[in-house]
Amino acid sequence: MSVLLELFIIFAQIGFLTFGGGMAMLPVMQRILTDRGLMTLQETIDMVAISQMTPGPFAVNAATFAGMKLAGVWGAAAATLGVMTPSFVITALVSHYFFKFKESALVSSALSGIRPVVPALILAAVWGMGAASLTDAWTWAVALISCGLVIKKVNPAWVILTAGLLGALLLS
Repeated sequence: MSVLLELFIIFAQIGFLTFGGGMAMLPVMQRILTDRGLMTLQETIDMVAISQMTPGPFAVNAATFAGMKLAGVWGAAAATLGVMTPSFVITALVSHYFFKFKESALVSSALSGIRPVVPALILAAVWGMGAASLTDAWTWAVALISCGLVIKKVNPAWVILTAGLLGALLLS
């Protein structure tokens, strides 16, 4: 199987198997990429950081980053198309049928059951990445201060930019 087809299939699986947005797919993406030896844990952490600070949806940015690292521009295109295709198909189907069944007690109950899973998936990803990223007092301080600033409604782009600049100045 060609690398491009493999990237498309891997990211289509990621896109198909995860619900709740880009951050909810993070644990699945991390597991698949690291278990297959395509990326290290540190590389997936870097992928998340870059994907969060660049404009656009997280899942698309992460797929593009991973595809570019693994197979260049065509790999980026294959991974991006792979992660987008399931969302496009599922969204088209759900939107078509949702309005027909939105008043259904079964649909309402199913959505109530799904909602708490999304924050749990995000928390699981944060837990795993935090253990690998928060290795000393400096990283803990940056994480806690950044969290406080974002909670106080400081634009995350400024928080990321400032942390990057401080890291470059103080840690190099």
